[in-house]
Amino acid sequence: MTSATTISGHQGLQMDEPLIFELDSPGSSGVDLPPPPKVKSRLGAVAARNGVGLPGLSEPEVVRHYTRLSQKNYAIDSGFYPLGSCTMKHNPRLNEKMARLPGFADVHPLQPVSTVQGALELIDTLAGWLKTLTGMKAVALSPAAGAHGEMCGMMAIAAAHEHRGGPARKRVLVPESAHGTNPATAAALGMTVEAIPATEDGRIDLPAFKAKLGFDVAAVMLTNPNTCGLFEREVKALADAVHEAGAFLYCDGANFNAIIGRVRVADLGVDAMHINLHKTFSTPHGGGGPGSGPVVFSEALAPFIPLPAIIHDDDGYRLIETQDDDDGTALAFGRMKAFHGQMGVFVRALAYSLSHGADGLYQASADAVLSANYILAKLKDTFNAPFEGPCMHEALFDDKSLKGTGVSTLDIAKALIDEGFHPMTVYFPLVVHGAMLIEPTESESKRSIDQFIATMKGLAERAKTDAASFHAAPTLAPRRRLDETAAARKPILKWKK
Repeated sequence: MTSATTISGHQGLQMDEPLIFELDSPGSSGVDLPPPPKVKSRLGAVAARNGVGLPGLSEPEVVRHYTRLSQKNYAIDSGFYPLGSCTMKHNPRLNEKMARLPGFADVHPLQPVSTVQGALELIDTLAGWLKTLTGMKAVALSPAAGAHGEMCGMMAIAAAHEHRGGPARKRVLVPESAHGTNPATAAALGMTVEAIPATEDGRIDLPAFKAKLGFDVAAVMLTNPNTCGLFEREVKALADAVHEAGAFLYCDGANFNAIIGRVRVADLGVDAMHINLHKTFSTPHGGGGPGSGPVVFSEALAPFIPLPAIIHDDDGYRLIETQDDDDGTALAFGRMKAFHGQMGVFVRALAYSLSHGADGLYQASADAVLSANYILAKLKDTFNAPFEGPCMHEALFDDKSLKGTGVSTLDIAKALIDEGFHPMTVYFPLVVHGAMLIEPTESESKRSIDQFIATMKGLAERAKTDAASFHAAPTLAPRRRLDETAAARKPILKWKK
């Protein structure tokens, strides 16, 4: 599987590292522990009959193993990360320092409220920033990630319809250019999803949308800017039609990085929108977490947002954990998780906001859009752009320019690994064949973007004459190209000796 031609299997400082189970040396240990006292087992028939199967290694072996694995990771600290729709940008070290301050890093969710006044004040201050930036009435901070936030918003919408009474509303309209979690969330809540087609310019077909509106529509889930990297220009007309039909407009705010400080979503008629703090507001993103997906709500939905809620009165800050008519939480639909949210992400998000200020956030979105349009302008003569610009935070290309070469979008992505770049998002959005979705973000320098552009142009030229090299790529990575379909459908989750 490796590309090494050396005796050891290593290539310079790039080590060929086995699985930790393959390094097992029975009896080896990095620490000496006293034998456990003999106690009567209370596990009955489920008591362990064999060892737990942990490998035995010395301390230096363990340290080397995980250090070598870390060196195989691609990270934003090592190179350009052009994943479209994911906003993989630099995370300022100041924010990391703040998240590690005593009192934030070691705060416990079960501490007495009197001992966490500073933490509650931070959460409340962050909530103020989010409401100001969006123009919305209320915010729920407990959702743990974007899709969790979507569910939070849609549950509030369902609660509002139930409170209103009248005919059941179970239909949800979702544009074809929306994020895939949008229809999945609606379906998970027992709603019926109907797709809205896009026009030739990559935006929602407003007449087709209006034709589907009816008394049984609960909500429309719109991603704006959408997954084609385009702003939905007719969003206000769409919102007006939604409200006239008695439904609500849910906006997927995963792409808020493109419009922060520039657009107040409340002015667009949005009723609920989640914000990915782990994208727009710093925090290392990728690898499964940590995430945070607060949801901002319009005045119409504010009474239905989940608990807990933070109240600031003469006695300081306190958490409202149960429904109560006196504090305005009687209509809350319930809870989203055990505690209030992701504290470390909150600290980073507020540090990001305070250090940038209103003018800095205003510039950040402008720089993100400028970077994407620069890539669009530089590459549209090399790779086909299916929609006319300008784009927002990400540039979208398809595979038309590769036809006849024998090279696919996937081949380009794998070749980028050999060139030292993380591949862009490929084959998404689904409305574009062979899609290549590139998001440079505001934190990339012109130098790094130019290097990426030059590499993409070079690969396009090579595709015309040397398709075989693409099919073998990557050749310089620790492992060759994997069968990704088989890996997804038949995962091997347990190592066997």
